[in-house]
Amino acid sequence: MRLARLLTPDGPVAGRYDDGAVVADDGRYEVGRDGRLLPPCDPSALYCVGRNYAETLDQMDYERPAEPDFFVKPPASLLAHGEPVRYPEWTDELTYAGELVAVIDERCRDLAPDEVPDVVRGYTVMNDVDALDQQGRTARKAFDGSAPLGPWIETDVDPTALDIETTVGGETRQDANTELMLFGPREIVSYLSKRFTFEPGDCIAFGSPANPGLVEPGERVEITYEGVGTLSNAVVAPGED
Repeated sequence: MRLARLLTPDGPVAGRYDDGAVVADDGRYEVGRDGRLLPPCDPSALYCVGRNYAETLDQMDYERPAEPDFFVKPPASLLAHGEPVRYPEWTDELTYAGELVAVIDERCRDLAPDEVPDVVRGYTVMNDVDALDQQGRTARKAFDGSAPLGPWIETDVDPTALDIETTVGGETRQDANTELMLFGPREIVSYLSKRFTFEPGDCIAFGSPANPGLVEPGERVEITYEGVGTLSNAVVAPGED
């Protein structure tokens, strides 16, 4: 099942996504006619794991981490499917990275790996937008609009062997499978739960496969995870809609 959120003139509604509509308790809302998609959850934080694919380590000349290497994006970084990514005026090196994301369903902490499926609502897609020429991960990765997320949460998918494809301007830039992760989804969620108390809607992103790269205004980034969906956002110059 796909779960989505829609912003209507009367406020947000949430429900099952079905053929271009969100089916909520009080009726059916057509995407576009009745409102626009929101990020599919409302997290208190987005926990993001980096350096989690061997080919990415080789490409970026990183050392292999002994344990999951993570950082945090704040809620202000969220951007919905279809919304424009505004190229910040203070960077000359904006990059994309297509990542699978687990969405937590209940307040929890200190999980064993085999307990993780019981607390995960489902999976969605994130573009880990990075201003590569800035100093430090927070400056690079935690700014407004740096976490396009969506379009929905897929509740019925096994995250361990999914194909991923990222296209920029219609050209394939990333082509991989989640089985190439150094640390698997259950291991990562368990590891982070020893350090943080998760709240419903919190997100854990599992890192990007090889070939994250530069993106320019006028280009559209589309990230597809098999069985989950496609996140699509155009990049626009500062001051453009």
